[in-house]
Amino acid sequence: MYQEISKLVLYRDLGDDSILHKLSKIYLDFTLETVPDAQLIDRIYTEIKALLDLATQFGFNENLWQNYLTYILLTHENSFSLTSEKVGVNEGSVNQFAHHDFEIFRTLFHFDFNPLEKKLGIDCFSILTNYKAIQKKERLYNKNVSDKVVETSRKLAKADSTASFFNIITTFYKDYGVGILGLNKAFRIQSHGDGAPVSFVAINNTENILLKDLIGYAYQKQQLSQNTEAFVKGQPANNVLLFGDAGTGKSSSIKALINEYYDDGLRMIEIYKHQFKDLSKIISQIKNRNYRFIIYMDDLSFEEFEIEYKYLKAIIEGGVETKPDNVLIYATSNRRHLIRETWTDRSDARQVDELHHSDTVQEKLSLVARFGISIAYHKPDQQKYFDIVKGIAKRHPEIKLSEEDLIKEAKKWEMQHAGFSGRTAQQFITYLLSQ
Repeated sequence: MYQEISKLVLYRDLGDDSILHKLSKIYLDFTLETVPDAQLIDRIYTEIKALLDLATQFGFNENLWQNYLTYILLTHENSFSLTSEKVGVNEGSVNQFAHHDFEIFRTLFHFDFNPLEKKLGIDCFSILTNYKAIQKKERLYNKNVSDKVVETSRKLAKADSTASFFNIITTFYKDYGVGILGLNKAFRIQSHGDGAPVSFVAINNTENILLKDLIGYAYQKQQLSQNTEAFVKGQPANNVLLFGDAGTGKSSSIKALINEYYDDGLRMIEIYKHQFKDLSKIISQIKNRNYRFIIYMDDLSFEEFEIEYKYLKAIIEGGVETKPDNVLIYATSNRRHLIRETWTDRSDARQVDELHHSDTVQEKLSLVARFGISIAYHKPDQQKYFDIVKGIAKRHPEIKLSEEDLIKEAKKWEMQHAGFSGRTAQQFITYLLSQ
């Protein structure tokens, strides 16, 4: 095993702390018989635990060894995988190195651990290669990653040649991409100080919601969908602001987009106000990737004293470096103009500390104009609220109330809570399901 891994070219920089590297060192020591059996077993069990932890995190199943190797292949960013991302195979000499590495991985896929297990009196690898995972709720692991890794692992295990192995991997790269950006739909960022790149952290428990699941607001959803479809097709598209009353489905509409258009290469990065200073870093790290990115800002608003809106204005339009074609900004806000206005803002009186106060007000209000499309989400009336309640209730046959009783209880719930809205309707249905 150690000899095989040392010959890797494109996929060699896995890190000394990787499970594969450590297991290869263990097997080398086993072959050379330079380390006591008890010490080898201890080191093996350490790596087995690490592999089990990884399998739990991503929901691997069946053959965890092959799942792990597949995970490496699907997430390793190198000159070959990145050029194949969302494009597929390109002609070039690098393909020869890829075939060389895939031949090694194909050997590792069917590596025989029996001599090691027999000599040391253990059976952990036999268990790993015939593993039955405990069923878990989808929110406890990354099901999107799990399904793709396990499915691709099965295909690779059946590959009867290196050429077939090569085709399976490159087809995956073309369909989904590579690395954390390829396997996942949505991300948050972690900052690491001035000058350092940001890190992308996958959001595993995204809502499995589609636009059709949101009842009402047909015109709003149509506008949002048309703009996003143009974007993923590489056509001109606008930044979008969804504004209006709380609980009307603004955030849910945007979140539904990653489920609608993930297979078309759409990815979403959620950022918060305090991270606006990192916008330039984020864009510089994604502008050359073969995906379409929505930078998502939820509940966007600014108080009078806050200046973060200046970072956002510069990125959307007006900075020296233009925003790349593969990036759009979608935001939601309960405020039409994003920035709170006061009676002082509206006064023409000259301020003691601000000689050009009206210019400052206009600078704040001009932020909205940087969004090419503004879509209004207003509270539903009573009848539309009842329609939303009935629509959600139909998805839950365990709710046995008649339509008349359902409406009666929904009206009582609304009077005791937050008024007519889709959120109130969903909270009411959640209440019924808990009874």
